[in-house]
Amino acid sequence: MAIATVTDSSFEQDVLKSETPVLVDYWAEWCGPCRMIAPALEDLSKEFDGKVTIAKLNIDHNPQTPSKYGVRGIPTLMVFKGGQIAATKVGAMQKSDLAKWIKSVVG
Repeated sequence: MAIATVTDSSFEQDVLKSETPVLVDYWAEWCGPCRMIAPALEDLSKEFDGKVTIAKLNIDHNPQTPSKYGVRGIPTLMVFKGGQIAATKVGAMQKSDLAKWIKSVVG
């Protein structure tokens, strides 16, 4: 499964009302660490297909959602389960660490 794109207007439907957990990657095109973790997230979206949806939200184009959830630095990764934040990580991580973190949150 490919990485989904969410926006301020689609966030409630795509993330908060999702049946499966959603990992939201708050990012921007100018962010080096964001670009660094993008291939790992792409791989993990296939590995966790059916267990978790991985979605990206561009903070430059969608300022309301990051502000609502207190995003201060990017990349910020938040896992939402049942419309609530289940876990948050700030900063780039290795693919193996990302995978462990996702498994610890979604099982």
